[in-house]
Amino acid sequence: MPADVKAAAPTSIVIRGARTHNLKGVDVDIPHNALTVVTGVSGSGKSSLAFDTVYAEGQRRYVESLSAYARQFLERIEKPDVDFMDGLAPAIAIKQKNQTRNPRSTVATATEIYDYMRLLFARCGTVTCIHCGGIVRRDTVDEIATTLLEMEEGTRVYALFPIEPRPITLEPMQEFLPASPDAETQPAPAAKPKKLANKKADKAAAAAPVLDVSEKLKARLTELRTRGYNRLFQNGNIVEFSTPESLLELDFSQPIYVLGDRLSVSADVRSRIVDAIETGYREANEIVFQTAPRDESGPVRLRFSSAFECVQCHRAYREPEPRLFSFNNPFGACPRCQGFGNTIDFDPKLIVPDESKTLDEGAIAPWCTPKYRAHHGEMKRFAQANGIPLKTPWYDLTPAQQELLWDGKGGFSGIRGFFAHLDTKKYKLHVRVFLSKYRGYAPCPVCKGQRLRAEARAVLLQGRNICEAAGLTITGARQFFDTLTLSPAQTEIAGKILEEVRQRISFLEQVGLEYLTLDRLSSTLSGGESQRIQLATSLGSRLVGALYVLDEPSIGLHSRDTARLVRIMHDLRDLGNTILVVEHDPDVITAADRLIDLGPGAGELGGKLLAAGTVPEVEADPNSLTGKYLSGRVQIPVPRERREPGREMLKLRGARIHNLRGVDLDIPLGMLCCVTGVSGSGKSTIVHQVLYRGLQFALGMEGATSDAEKLYRELGGTQNLREVVMVDQSPIGRTPRSNPVTYLKAFDAIRELFAAQPDARRKSLTAGSFSFNVPGGRCDVCEGDGTVTVEMQFLADVELPCEECGGTRYKAAILDVKYKNRNIHDVLNMTVKDALHYFAGHPKIVDRLQVLDEVGLGYVRLGQSATTLSGGEAQRVKLAAHLASIRSIGSGKPDAKKVGSRVLYILDEPTTGLHFADVATLLQAFRKLIDGGGSLLVIEHNMDVIKSADWVIDMGPEGGAAGGRVVATGTPEEIARVPESYTGRWLRASLGMPPLEQTERTDVAA
Repeated sequence: MPADVKAAAPTSIVIRGARTHNLKGVDVDIPHNALTVVTGVSGSGKSSLAFDTVYAEGQRRYVESLSAYARQFLERIEKPDVDFMDGLAPAIAIKQKNQTRNPRSTVATATEIYDYMRLLFARCGTVTCIHCGGIVRRDTVDEIATTLLEMEEGTRVYALFPIEPRPITLEPMQEFLPASPDAETQPAPAAKPKKLANKKADKAAAAAPVLDVSEKLKARLTELRTRGYNRLFQNGNIVEFSTPESLLELDFSQPIYVLGDRLSVSADVRSRIVDAIETGYREANEIVFQTAPRDESGPVRLRFSSAFECVQCHRAYREPEPRLFSFNNPFGACPRCQGFGNTIDFDPKLIVPDESKTLDEGAIAPWCTPKYRAHHGEMKRFAQANGIPLKTPWYDLTPAQQELLWDGKGGFSGIRGFFAHLDTKKYKLHVRVFLSKYRGYAPCPVCKGQRLRAEARAVLLQGRNICEAAGLTITGARQFFDTLTLSPAQTEIAGKILEEVRQRISFLEQVGLEYLTLDRLSSTLSGGESQRIQLATSLGSRLVGALYVLDEPSIGLHSRDTARLVRIMHDLRDLGNTILVVEHDPDVITAADRLIDLGPGAGELGGKLLAAGTVPEVEADPNSLTGKYLSGRVQIPVPRERREPGREMLKLRGARIHNLRGVDLDIPLGMLCCVTGVSGSGKSTIVHQVLYRGLQFALGMEGATSDAEKLYRELGGTQNLREVVMVDQSPIGRTPRSNPVTYLKAFDAIRELFAAQPDARRKSLTAGSFSFNVPGGRCDVCEGDGTVTVEMQFLADVELPCEECGGTRYKAAILDVKYKNRNIHDVLNMTVKDALHYFAGHPKIVDRLQVLDEVGLGYVRLGQSATTLSGGEAQRVKLAAHLASIRSIGSGKPDAKKVGSRVLYILDEPTTGLHFADVATLLQAFRKLIDGGGSLLVIEHNMDVIKSADWVIDMGPEGGAAGGRVVATGTPEEIARVPESYTGRWLRASLGMPPLEQTERTDVAA
């Protein structure tokens, strides 16, 4: 072992000769307990080093340490191609991909906050009765004694308990499947009378003795006398029951008590009070203290019970436990929706499709039909009588007014009553057809979408149940738990619980997720949000000595929030962990303790270590492309001229969904328009869910849904478009046979070229013979995959090259056909750059491949499987396909203006995974799309893209409920002058403008 390896091993991860994928024998050291950033152009080998080498080897070593039985259930990880690696810590990978599809998973459950909340509510919550709203509690001996001793000293008190012990019957859980543990106390169902076999049996049954109430009472009194009790109490009278005649003074239809003790309240009788309480609890499960009357006010009676019951209606309940608050457990889940929060029922969004309408205008759709028009008039009379305005839009009515219209009152049955009545007549065909128009997924009518059964929702903590607490935003939850007031005993119980909850909520705030609610479904989070939640969870677990490998955690973060992300990574590092980050954001890069720059190019041209060291060292290194951009020696220039808005534009009015509250927006066409704003400000909501769906419907495109119209009041200017295209980061194919060259339809021309060769003609081969997707020319054993998978039970499955074709995918006869001394298999292994030279002179092929190079994918191999492309690479392949469609291809084809005009391209953070140099290439591709007659609408945080835009729409000002409105619109320079715009503050530096505060001071001085 080399001497330098031995010296570095204790303090760093030592890597020697890493050759995974395109890495070319990389030797590098990654220091422990430090933040190391790996950067470089797209395709340079960053992920190959961080994830496929460092993380993969760490995971492989851990898995190999387990038993063969355990390994069969774990992920199969191949050994990375590396000569030597030492100093590895337990590895944890946090990727920017949301793979959660569980409809029950929420932000609170994913971060373990909900587990602590369940424990907190079970131990410190106040239980209220679901019938009368009274407090449900158990009276303890010490509390009762303290209550009595607070009476005036010398007060005479009788300690009483009922003759017959009161059975404690728990309130049955609503529709809960497991049998109640107290089922024996429930009355048994009456059995059907059976005919006796004969008359003798009849007489025997009739002669059997029947125990009446008096005999039961005698037996109970005898039992009490043997225990030393000989006085009864009723209505202030004390009766001795030494003889049967003494019982004649009692009214057995009224409650009768046993006198346990007579006390005069003073500090000296505490022990006697405690004894009396314990006696009453033991004999009858309750104790009653009644004062002796002193004046006309009458006696005071205090009743206490050993049961956990309501103080008003005396219904007994089970004591809350953590599983009662779990919607993943049938013990706590709502029996109607089974913990999902919604059911197939009458959908409020279908019943009130347009919330901008007033009651007068027919906001309630089913009552606008001719058959049920009478209900509309009845509703108007009811609204006038109850002060509900008829001229106010539905969304401006108060929740109480809306609920009154839903539930009704008095003679008005309400919307729910109307549908409940129709439900009784669904045997009629026309009624079933009518009802089907208004059915859909709606909040559960039993739990109101809160997922838990009534018993769980009746447990309150500072006036909120656990569902209401989980419905708060991260900021609101922090305020709730910070201001929680508990008794000394509760503080002793909940101290550690509250500490964990507050800590985890604080971490979520630190990563810029304060706008999310705790009950937000994990499946609705973006990749960046999901990654930051995992990051906050990791910090909350307080692990020490671990290796965290992160994949661009700044994705989806506004520049304002990046500083908070850096702070949380530093906190994770300061705990004693090693952080390895693949990143392009300059703010994250400059915060690194060590920087590793890979390159110089992508694919085969990359995989080399250009520079490694501190940020200043990399900036000064002449070989580092990243260093040139960081130092300012190379930069993306600000456009000299910007396109000005013309007459053609989209006009969106009254957008209302999630946190959008009637947003009005003008989007100019024929230019690069950026939508920006802090995380959660409503960018994706207005672009994806409102604008894109609305344009799909307006243009009559495939996949459009009519309910898109309900998201806005008006969408104008659609006549200026003929198509809207979403260029997202979803995979271009799901199978290994899908690849960039087939997606761009360039493979068709390549196959035609090979089919035209003399050898192919002589063998009567067609273009289809050179396809690996259909039988004919492809290998019959591997069916065109090139590999055969061998299952190894508890070992990792082994993928071997097909023995028949040697991994070439084709039959020998197909491989014999060559063009320029290369067969079809050799062509598929070429990079795009190599193929451009190889197919020179064939414009039909070159024009299709050229666009891949123009979007920065010249390093990709023609036959590279679509499943191995990153999200950013897949997005750029789609972008290349659209560039190819607007390019003139050969003579007789329509020109680019006609093909690409009147098309709106929507992109969501296209700079994901892109280096500074790749962003410059991407901007050139944008210009070509616009020059082809298209329009671009881009959601972006990258300042280089925003400063290059023609028009900027800034959403905000904050995230969540504090966002959802347009802060500013205009050119980047105009946005930079708006004080309320967070984007503007960072734009000023990118545009070379002085800080706004400095400008204001200059203006004041002038």
